[in-house]
Amino acid sequence: MAEQQTYNVAIVGATGAVGQKIKKILEDKQFPVKQLKLLSSARSAGKEETFNGETIIVEEAAPESFEGVDIALFSAGGSISKQLAPEAVKRGAVVVDNTSAFRMDEDVPLVVPEVNPEDIAEHQGIIANPNCSTIQMVAALKPIKDAFGIGKIIVSTYQAVSGAGNAAVEELYEQSKDYLEGNEVNAEILPVKGDKKHYPIAFNALPQIDVFGDNGFTFEEMKMINETKKIMHDEALNVAATCVRLPFATSHAESVYIEVGQEDLNVTDIWKILEAADGIILQDNPEEQEYPTPQSAQDKEEVFVGRVRKDLDNPKGFHLWVVSDNLLKGAAWNTVQIAQTLVERGGLKK
Repeated sequence: MAEQQTYNVAIVGATGAVGQKIKKILEDKQFPVKQLKLLSSARSAGKEETFNGETIIVEEAAPESFEGVDIALFSAGGSISKQLAPEAVKRGAVVVDNTSAFRMDEDVPLVVPEVNPEDIAEHQGIIANPNCSTIQMVAALKPIKDAFGIGKIIVSTYQAVSGAGNAAVEELYEQSKDYLEGNEVNAEILPVKGDKKHYPIAFNALPQIDVFGDNGFTFEEMKMINETKKIMHDEALNVAATCVRLPFATSHAESVYIEVGQEDLNVTDIWKILEAADGIILQDNPEEQEYPTPQSAQDKEEVFVGRVRKDLDNPKGFHLWVVSDNLLKGAAWNTVQIAQTLVERGGLKK
């Protein structure tokens, strides 16, 4: 029996929330790692981490860090990816990038392995991981689109605070405590740390994720619109999004309206497609009040779908409720899945 090939892997942003989850998934899934490099900013360099029972010292990320690396998994922010991902590729690594830096680059595949794994073959050194809210939506909708066609998507998201980082989660907890104790509530991070105004997220809803564009949509909303068209290979697809931050820590939820290509479909037709789809779990039993929630989806790899309804006015319209852990399927797990698919399909061969 031939010995399994192993690979030198680097995680950039290894001490962050997503980087930590990537490391754990590589270990739990027994990814064929020959040597693991953990890379971070200078601030976190020198920390000790464990992987497969061995101690690894976190190093400061630099161009020379990627010498001998086969696969580099980036989750350290777009500016770091723009700076170091090309350096990793120059040194022979294939990059899977978890930021928005390269997603809309026409030479970079944007991949959800259950949806468009074949696009990985087109990579020129970099493969992009889509936005977390896009991933779960296209995972649920692509099998429906393949079976019945989809011409229009309208999505409203209910997004967890962890999508804005660990500091935002801490702010949520502090604000909640202050609010309940009757103290002044301070806001310094949300909706966008670098924007002009900040609002409390505790006991609130913020209809702004990322900054606003000239068209009135936020960058988060435009990410969902543009990424969905790219992943689906359908520029004619009508997509509209409203993205809202809500005061819970983990897992994004989405209310999705679609218009399919046939009038004679019913809910059971949609159920059958979703039940057979990879990475999808159907939880839809209104009589027993069974449907997915952010809490029930936390720490799970799959995308959960419930509340499937046929629209009351449009015979081609359907409504769905889609929930997934934004740090797992929306980030770390999808990143590792891309790496797995890359290995399985021979995408590392020079």
